[in-house]
Amino acid sequence: MTVTLHFTGDTEADDFLAREPLALLVGMLLDQQVPMERAFKAPWQLRERLSGRLDAAAVAAMDPDEFAARFSEKPALHRFPGSMGKRVHALCEYLVEHYDGRAESVWEGVDSGEELFDRLRALPGFGEEKARIFVAVLGRRLGVTPPGWEEKAADWPTIADVDGPGALERVREAKAAWKASKKKA
Repeated sequence: MTVTLHFTGDTEADDFLAREPLALLVGMLLDQQVPMERAFKAPWQLRERLSGRLDAAAVAAMDPDEFAARFSEKPALHRFPGSMGKRVHALCEYLVEHYDGRAESVWEGVDSGEELFDRLRALPGFGEEKARIFVAVLGRRLGVTPPGWEEKAADWPTIADVDGPGALERVREAKAAWKASKKKA
């Protein structure tokens, strides 16, 4: 199955997200307190800083402070490059320890939406909301649809709803409207 994503506005970065599961997982991890497209473009930029390769085992083998320093190089890869660099490092360590360094093993072969959600929720830096959003990304964009996945997927506007060029702005507006309605309630 060929996947096309439109998360960054940059064709090369989007293609990298679509073909590299670790990049997609890291983008999701970084998607907080920065614009969505910046969070999801950061793995592409990080790959460049790591000699053209994004590999969980190689990242996990690095000193956490040295790795975080890569995030801080100008331009910084996140609003909080030091702490987010350490979170990405911890994520890679977890993937090496539990999934042989293969990000896609987190979702491959799951039997239910609940199992998928639980695996994502166990990842460093993934709370309940982030896990629900990533369940939605996997189901709506990558075709990972174990029984019950929809019950665990985010039911509010998220990056998972970005289905083509120009959709990012539509989703951003829908998310803002959704948040405003929640404040009024």
